Amino acid sequence: MPELPEVETTCRGIMPHVCERRVTAVRVRERRLRQPISSALESDFTGQVVDDVVRRGKYLLLRSAAGTLIMHLGMSGSLRVLGADAPAPGVHDHLDLVFDDEVIVRLRDPRRFGLALWTREDPYSHVLLAKLGPEPLEEGFNGAHLYALSCGRRSAVKTFIMDAHVVVGVGNIYASEALFQAGIHPQRAAGRISMARYERLAQQIQIVLREAIRQGGTTLRDFSGGDGRPGYFAQRLAVYGREGEPCLSCGAPIRSIRQAQRSSYFCSSCQS
Repeated sequence: MPELPEVETTCRGIMPHVCERRVTAVRVRERRLRQPISSALESDFTGQVVDDVVRRGKYLLLRSAAGTLIMHLGMSGSLRVLGADAPAPGVHDHLDLVFDDEVIVRLRDPRRFGLALWTREDPYSHVLLAKLGPEPLEEGFNGAHLYALSCGRRSAVKTFIMDAHVVVGVGNIYASEALFQAGIHPQRAAGRISMARYERLAQQIQIVLREAIRQGGTTLRDFSGGDGRPGYFAQRLAVYGREGEPCLSCGAPIRSIRQAQRSSYFCSSCQS
């Protein structure tokens, strides 16, 4: 699933091509995504100028005077920026946004778990966004925030930091990486971690995410940026996907366990 850095990479990739551009057509070929695409998207968005493209958690918001298109890439979705010579849409290309300079932004989503929701209201009050936690790279996210919310929690710290009500966008890959860099075992109870260790964890979450964004996201089977190129952060992963390989710090073999139906990777020597 595309995580925060992949969505941020996509946001930055499409922004120059759609901001201050007029939507001349909305072509919906398949409405049956995770939630159906409303016909209001075609009627309201066509003719509008996109004022801004922003990311909130793993959601992309294309804002206009008439309303906002809220997009989520789901498990396997991607947005591609295409020109007038764009190839014919394939079976998994469900939505085209056409702009006045003949640029097309195409949503491809083989598993159809993504979203393309139109709202005329404040998008931040939408049920999907209203209760999201702070952005990890913005003011308001720090060790004190994590420590305050963790008090009394028995759930594993990895599950805790992946909760979007606690902090948005820390997905499976980056949670494993940040916990390794902070020296915290992914199974440790969230409520049994000190303020000092949460300060270090918050810092490492920010470092790992910023580096992933700088590298263009993580190379996954289904992910590519807005220009169609894959991300490259996978070349720099310290633990994720490295089960049995030596730890880069101590040489002990990296281990893998299942947590909340996801694989967690860690070093039992470096993390406690």
